[in-house]
Amino acid sequence: MEKELNSLVKVGVSTIMSVSYCFFLPPRIKSGFFRLVSILPVCVLFLVLPLFLSFPLFSSPAAILLILADLKLILFSFDQGPLSPLPSNIFLFTCFTCFPIQRQKNPKPQAGGQDQMHTWIFAIKVVLLGVLLHLYHWKTLPPIMLLGLYPPFLYVLLEVSLTLFRILLTIILKCNLEPHFKEPYLATSLQDFWGRRWNLLVSASLRACVYTPVRRVCQHLMCSDDSAMLISVLATFIVSGVFHEVLFFYIIGEMPTGELTLFFVLHGVCTVGEVAVKRTAFAQRWVVRQMLSRLLTVGFVVVTTWWLFFPPWIRSNVTEKCFNEASLLIDFLRRKLIFLYLKTQVKALFDEARSAPSEAKKLAKFEDPEKFVVPCIINI
Repeated sequence: MEKELNSLVKVGVSTIMSVSYCFFLPPRIKSGFFRLVSILPVCVLFLVLPLFLSFPLFSSPAAILLILADLKLILFSFDQGPLSPLPSNIFLFTCFTCFPIQRQKNPKPQAGGQDQMHTWIFAIKVVLLGVLLHLYHWKTLPPIMLLGLYPPFLYVLLEVSLTLFRILLTIILKCNLEPHFKEPYLATSLQDFWGRRWNLLVSASLRACVYTPVRRVCQHLMCSDDSAMLISVLATFIVSGVFHEVLFFYIIGEMPTGELTLFFVLHGVCTVGEVAVKRTAFAQRWVVRQMLSRLLTVGFVVVTTWWLFFPPWIRSNVTEKCFNEASLLIDFLRRKLIFLYLKTQVKALFDEARSAPSEAKKLAKFEDPEKFVVPCIINI
C-alpha cells in the first residue's frame, strides 16, 4: 500500500506541474493549431500517468480525471470548454482542469420548495447508497439479484459522490457549478438520456470535441444537414465507446473485449434511429405518453447495461478488489496514526525524564525503548 501511495503522490505532482505549464505558456500562443501542439505533450503524459497505478481504487479515478483533463485541454487549445475564458489564477485553472467540474452558465434561482424537494431526493439517494454498499460488501443476496442492482448502484454512487464533491468545490471556489446528472431515470428518450441527463460534463466535452467538428466536416461534404447530424451522433458514441475501453485497460490491466464499444455503438445506432423516426410525419402525429416512454427508455438502458456494459467489469471482479483495497487503505492509515501517536507518547516520556532527574532514574531501568510503547498500545 505504501508503494502505491508513493506512486499516487508522484502522479499527482506530475499532473500539477503539467497543468502549471499549460496555465503559463500555451495562453501566450494564439488559439488554434500551434497552441494544440504546445499542449499535446501534456495530453500524451496524461494518457501514460494512470499506468503507474496498479490498484483499481486509485487507477480508476485517476484515469477518468486525466482523460477528462485531456478533453478540456484540447478544447482550451481552441478557446472552448470549461477553461475558456482563462481562469484568473493557477489554483482555479488547476481545479477546472483536474476535477470534473464546470462553471454554471446563467444559473437560474430555484424556489424554496423545489430546493427542499431536491434535498429530500438527495437524502434518499444517500440512504439507498448505504444499503447497496452493505449488500455488496456482505453479499447477503444471490448473485443474480446483485447483478440486477448494478445499474442503480452505479448511478447513486456517482450521483452522491460527485454531488458532495461539487458542493465542496462550490464553497471553496465561491462559484456556481454545473450538476453532473439531471435525474436520468426520468428520461423520455435515448436522446434525452444521453444528451440532457446523464454525465452532463462528459456529454458537453464530447459534443464540443467530436460531435461539432464531425458535423461541420460532414456538412461540407454532404448536401443534407440531417445526414451530417446523424453521422456525427454515431461518431460521438463510437468515440465514447473507445474511451471506455481505454478506461477498462487502465483499471483492470487487461486487453478490452470490445463489449463496451459495442454497447455505445448499439446506443448510437438506436439514438440515430430514434432521431430519424421522430422527424417523420407519422411520429409527429403519434404522441407517446411520458410514463410509457420513460419505462421504455430506462428499461432499454438497464437491459443493455446488463448485457454488454457490466459483464467485463464483473468478470474482472473490480468491485471486490476496490472493497479490499479500501480496507487495506483504512488499515494502513490506522496503523500510521497509531504509530504517530506512539511516537508522540514516547517522545513526551523522554522529555519528561530529561526535565525531572527523579523520573529519569525511574525510566533508566527500561533498557529497551520499545517498552515505552506498551502502555501506549494499552491506552489505544
